[in-house]
Amino acid sequence: MNTKDDTALTGRSFGRKSIRASSTPSDLMGETPVLVRAWRAEVITLVPQAFPGVLGESLTGRALQEGLWQLGTTDLRPFGEGRHRNVDDTPAGGGAGMVLRADVLGRAIDTALDKMRAPVPLVYLSPRGQRFDQAMARQWASGPGVVMLCGRFEGVDQRVIDHYAMQEVSLGDFVLTGGEIAAQAMLDATVRLLPGVLGNAESAEDESHSNGLLEHPQYTRPTIWEGHEIPPVLMSGHHGEIAKWRRAEALRLTQERRPDLYEAWLAANPPKKKKK
Repeated sequence: MNTKDDTALTGRSFGRKSIRASSTPSDLMGETPVLVRAWRAEVITLVPQAFPGVLGESLTGRALQEGLWQLGTTDLRPFGEGRHRNVDDTPAGGGAGMVLRADVLGRAIDTALDKMRAPVPLVYLSPRGQRFDQAMARQWASGPGVVMLCGRFEGVDQRVIDHYAMQEVSLGDFVLTGGEIAAQAMLDATVRLLPGVLGNAESAEDESHSNGLLEHPQYTRPTIWEGHEIPPVLMSGHHGEIAKWRRAEALRLTQERRPDLYEAWLAANPPKKKKK
């Protein structure tokens, strides 16, 4: 029998095992069992009410509802110390702010890992970490899931990172109040790569960063808008010429806006030497 404290320690899970017709609205916030074959994300956070957030909407929300993936949260607060469930303390050696305690984090991390059906990446969302990119999203999507620790305050006790050999990952070169927004962004980028989420697999193959380049410009109706026309080649019906135009535009935009990506792409795709 679960007590109130037991429920608090197990956290919340989002996602369904199956779909069936019903006159009762479904509840993404309710407790669900761990799905055996579904890709699973477990988020350790002080604000579990922030989830699923935007992940419960649109394509990722539908995939969550259909059981293509599952999202769980481990609330950090119930693992806190003392009457007030304190999760942080002052930095050793002095300094501003507060640091999340090692003993509190250790208990929460062990609980989160126990919820996973197989070994998964254990990630700490940190502004000093490796920058998240499409390659990392593909790597995570290819496995059974991920466990994410959302930092708060001045960060977490370094001993926790060392003990669990955590992977530190950053959303970009800026600082957020906590890791929850970064977690949702990274999960969105990862979940959309799971089989069946996008519906059309070609959508994921023809996007910015999927092949190391930024995406070419896109157009749709009307043909002329405010005096601006769709490039004639896109209306020609000549698929070979359209492909060449899109490739050239992707190269141009990448060279102009992200020279770092362009140089990396050139290194990976050196020009073929012409035969004499």
